[in-house]
Amino acid sequence: MTDSRIDLILSRIRDVPDFPKPGILFKDITPLLADGAAFNACLDVLAEKNEKSSFDAIVAIESRGFIFGAALAARMGKGFVPVRKPGKLPYKTHQVEYALEYGTDKVEMHVDGVQAQQRVLVVDDVIATGGTAWAACELVRKVGGTVVGAAFLIELTFLPGRDRLAPVPVSSVIAY
Repeated sequence: MTDSRIDLILSRIRDVPDFPKPGILFKDITPLLADGAAFNACLDVLAEKNEKSSFDAIVAIESRGFIFGAALAARMGKGFVPVRKPGKLPYKTHQVEYALEYGTDKVEMHVDGVQAQQRVLVVDDVIATGGTAWAACELVRKVGGTVVGAAFLIELTFLPGRDRLAPVPVSSVIAY
């Protein structure tokens, strides 16, 4: 038996060949976001997959992660904590550097975004290599929080993202 919500969500994800560079098949979620029923279906599935996890807040990653993270936090009655690129947050921050395919990048979170002992769910739109999600998890751990799970709209299973986050439980709505 198939879930009609998944069929709806899949029907609203557009393939864009050769973006952002030749050889990449980009999964464009903007048609999904523009369709209220599809976006709601996505939030329903994310909430259901994570409703049994006991957590206090959602930590979401800039920028598309904010879309899903903030909406899911509101739906589930949880707090929302943004993780951003350096220099984008107005208050004191903690920073974590992480490896990319060629080089490194950094993300930041307010020093008081997550409290010691808080349990959080990390949310983003896509998990690929897992670098950015790993860095968000490290930021949570740095302040004494506990990552109880990580949730994504799309998981690219041919890349090692899930393994990089282990032992954190990972859930996704769609897997390619």
